[in-house]
Amino acid sequence: MKEKAIAVLSGGLDSTVAMSCYVNDYDIEAVTFDYGQKAIKQEIKAAKNICNHYNIPHTVIDLKWLGDISDSALNSDKDIPNPSDEDLDNLDEAQKTANAVWVPGRNIVFTAIATSFAESVGASKIIVGWDLEEANTFPDNSKEFLDAFNNLLNIGSPEDLEVVAPAIDLNKDEIVKLGKENNCPMELSYSCYTGHDKHCGVCESCMRRKRGFKQSGIEDLTEYEN
Repeated sequence: MKEKAIAVLSGGLDSTVAMSCYVNDYDIEAVTFDYGQKAIKQEIKAAKNICNHYNIPHTVIDLKWLGDISDSALNSDKDIPNPSDEDLDNLDEAQKTANAVWVPGRNIVFTAIATSFAESVGASKIIVGWDLEEANTFPDNSKEFLDAFNNLLNIGSPEDLEVVAPAIDLNKDEIVKLGKENNCPMELSYSCYTGHDKHCGVCESCMRRKRGFKQSGIEDLTEYEN
């Protein structure tokens, strides 16, 4: 019998590739969080399609309260930033974009809830899509955050439970390559902040996705508006 795992699956590229690293060896259940983000319909659609591809159970968790206390551009009437190509590698400019889309305590909340799911079913792993590239501006994507949360679980959980982030040392192009190696259905994933039917192509998430495929040399099957 396979060990169980809980995957925090936004439907985006990173979490999809991360989950693909464990689908063959673990009995996975995926969870997606609805915190009132503009892209929630597309994120749920993508996550469901990915879970159907792998025949994995999928649960959507209502966290509307998190959206209610957030003034992030992701779930308010604020405009989503459209950085330039140069801004992606300019730490000061990239930090401004990150600050605009920051949701209070998001990964702390998500991972804590995933811990509850994991304990309830006896899972040994919580799979997340945290990565090196985004850790530059999002501290809750960093290896330090990963290590700290696992230390918390060692103290606070009675179960032998670990958060695993296979992309924690990877940039986007390396994540794309890993997805290709895993035969991951990356074309089913949805990364855009806007919630449009097609990826907008100009928000930071889209731009990093586009650049990741381009730098990897792997064909990008994503449909973009720009």
